[in-house]
Amino acid sequence: MSRRKKKFSCGHKGYGQICHRCTQEQVVWDTKKQEKYEWETAFTYDPIDLRPFPRNVVLKAREILTGLQNHRNYRDFHGKRLRHDRFIISIPVTRHYRLLCRYHNSVLIPEAVISHEDYNVCKPGG
Repeated sequence: MSRRKKKFSCGHKGYGQICHRCTQEQVVWDTKKQEKYEWETAFTYDPIDLRPFPRNVVLKAREILTGLQNHRNYRDFHGKRLRHDRFIISIPVTRHYRLLCRYHNSVLIPEAVISHEDYNVCKPGG
């Protein structure tokens, strides 16, 4: 007795009750959707807005922010005080981005992540 392939409603051909190809694709889509949802919800916990930045910048900035919240010194991340305003700290996130923080009542408060180009063009915090 030879079994014949049947055509599923999706257009694929195969044996069995369901189209395994479409089921597998649906699992992949659901996984990607879940990962995207988790990525988007993680932004609600950030003290500053990191949405417009690439993934590697966001991950590195979060690592630095977590370290600062755990009372690590900004110098551990190669941060430096600005010459024109000693209350502003610039911490390199990557080669192209900087995290700016401000000292307020002896507490370091993160303000923004800016591109290195914007950082060089104008004096930040002004």
